[in-house]
Amino acid sequence: MSSNTKSRAEADPPTVSGASPASFSLLGMPPIKVLLVEDHVIVRAGLRMLLDSQPNITVVGEAANREEALALATREQPHIILLDLMLQTESSLSFLPDLITCSGRARVIMFTGVTEPEMHRRAVSLGAMGIVLKDQSASVLFKAIDRVHAGEIWIERSLMASVLAQLANPTANLDPEAAKIALLTPREREVIGLIGEGLKNKGIAERLFITETTARNHLASIFAKLGVVDRLELALYAYRHHLVPPPR
Repeated sequence: MSSNTKSRAEADPPTVSGASPASFSLLGMPPIKVLLVEDHVIVRAGLRMLLDSQPNITVVGEAANREEALALATREQPHIILLDLMLQTESSLSFLPDLITCSGRARVIMFTGVTEPEMHRRAVSLGAMGIVLKDQSASVLFKAIDRVHAGEIWIERSLMASVLAQLANPTANLDPEAAKIALLTPREREVIGLIGEGLKNKGIAERLFITETTARNHLASIFAKLGVVDRLELALYAYRHHLVPPPR
């Protein structure tokens, strides 16, 4: 993407309440915790050095595959997950929803050399908040992390129109089961995760600080969206489609 076609997000310097990233330590603000999911060791090491050089960013873990990524995301609860789209043995899109669920509040940025727009649209439809190509500059990556952490979406202008069209009709290019899963809200994914832990309505309500009635309403909505009839069928569906990790 040329400098003339950069989005406003890429042109503007990163800001957090009027402060630059270098001001984080002075403001007493905690650094942005980043988890790296990248299967190439040298690339991963370079990314860690690059990100750790920034005063507002700290790398809390490195993963090379699905199992490592899910385990580290659960343990470290990062703010940002920098996720390679294509790992050695699989597409990370196959476990992107799981990663968002188990990490709680993390926002995912796809960091990829894949330029196929359909893959980018699919990533966004599954919950990614940003896309950064590997041939872009380090400053673009820093800004993307800062902006996504602040709650914005980071997508270059050339992809924005097609992504917005996909978001307007998120089920258009998905298979039937993926289309159902795409309808789930973040809260409903949390509920499914707790069902996978074996919690009943009372336990779900206590964990999420909601009423049991609200928990039941969430379950009713989940049953309707996924086409399941009870908690057992939901748990089996969740395991089969990687919405929750399998029982040990």
